[in-house]
Amino acid sequence: MIKEVIVVEGRDDITAVKRAIDAEVIAVGGFGINAKVIEKIREAQRRQGVIVLTDPDFAGEKIRKIISKRIKGIKHAYITQQEGYKDGDIGVENAAPNAIIKALESAKCEVKEARDEFDIKDMYFFKLVGDKMSRERRDLLGKELRIGYCNGTQLVTRLNNFGVSREEFIKCLKKVEEGISNG
Repeated sequence: MIKEVIVVEGRDDITAVKRAIDAEVIAVGGFGINAKVIEKIREAQRRQGVIVLTDPDFAGEKIRKIISKRIKGIKHAYITQQEGYKDGDIGVENAAPNAIIKALESAKCEVKEARDEFDIKDMYFFKLVGDKMSRERRDLLGKELRIGYCNGTQLVTRLNNFGVSREEFIKCLKKVEEGISNG
């Protein structure tokens, strides 16, 4: 059982999470996230911690940002678009139980102090921007680090905010490059 409360977008997501794991789950109701829901999440964070698990799409990212801005210290869990894809729809509700469990076990917390371990120069150096394969590399790296897909600027932010070490970054990037060269 996960000790934190899992925050998802809707009722179907609750069903998917409960199929995967025994946990307390709060649904925000999509963009209809209001002060009452935020207060419920804030209280859950205070009592036992919160993991946000939203859909791997624009709306899911927007909801994640709304929650992160209002409640500090929460953890973030990500499923990939492939894990959440079914019949033309992308969402947590489509993910297999093992994908949800893996995402929750890999949840990352934003670090409190500002870090600048990574910058845009690193993204160019490691061909995560400015190369014809950059998008694919970022996608695979996001999967490997379990931080979700993002553009180059977002990747720098997530690497720094989630406290990813240079060692972990290099190790995962090597797996990505092996996958590309073997692919």
